[in-house]
Amino acid sequence: MARIEKNSFVVEGQVRDQVRERYGRIAEQSSVDQQASCCGPNNAVSDCCGVDTAVNIDQIKMIYEAPDATELPAEVTTLSLGCGDPITLAALQPGQTVLDLGSGGGIDCFLAAKRVGQTGRVIGVDMTAKMIEKARANKVKVGADNVEFRLGEIEHLPVADGSVDVVISNCVINLSPDKEQVFREAFRVLRPGGKLAVSDIVTDGPLPDAVKQDMAAWAGCIAGALEVHDYIGAIEAAGFVDVELTPVYMDKSVIDDAVEQLQLREIVSEDDSLYHSVFSAKVTAFRT
Repeated sequence: MARIEKNSFVVEGQVRDQVRERYGRIAEQSSVDQQASCCGPNNAVSDCCGVDTAVNIDQIKMIYEAPDATELPAEVTTLSLGCGDPITLAALQPGQTVLDLGSGGGIDCFLAAKRVGQTGRVIGVDMTAKMIEKARANKVKVGADNVEFRLGEIEHLPVADGSVDVVISNCVINLSPDKEQVFREAFRVLRPGGKLAVSDIVTDGPLPDAVKQDMAAWAGCIAGALEVHDYIGAIEAAGFVDVELTPVYMDKSVIDDAVEQLQLREIVSEDDSLYHSVFSAKVTAFRT
């Protein structure tokens, strides 16, 4: 596969198709006995963004500071595919309108809905039709009347200008082949004074070229991760201010698991920078 270049619409489409197919398969195959998560022990990130491996509810407890994450039905928690806790990071308040980029099965939307209350509103956007179907079924099961799910791409949000107080996202923006456009869209939909609060995969140093060019690694978060300075720069270029990024580092064993499950062992050696550079990040920024 050719390296992804800016404005390479054909390759961007290939990335989106691969990601959509992977997450559609996860949604279709999900059950209460088969969970897929990005979170490993000690707040490390593993099985990132949909690597198909069963985990247990204890890993949900590790990633979310709020205990109510484990109170959600198994149909919701089995589709937890995040790498952090944007809900706590966002410090949501009653009455706010929240937008979740790449809402998946809806776990972060439902947690946000509890924080903003009946006077607030939560919108989840996902480009995978099967995930939207799952999320809407989960909404009925949870009884979250103040949540709605919309089918759409995060680069082209089906959300009005200046209509949102907080934008959250959990291990999704790294999957986009045009992250600059994602941040521009997030800025567009936020009201003045609005907040961006995301958990995502970033790097500190370059990834091996072979990883960047591997489509399976894109679908599994790794290849799509931006270098930390570029990530912050993309947020600032969109117009955000007061950008803060806090790293959450991963154990080598976590990277090993992802490499094996994404079948990247042949192109990733023990001394590759992948083992030293990939981490989860807590990111906040504001629209003035």
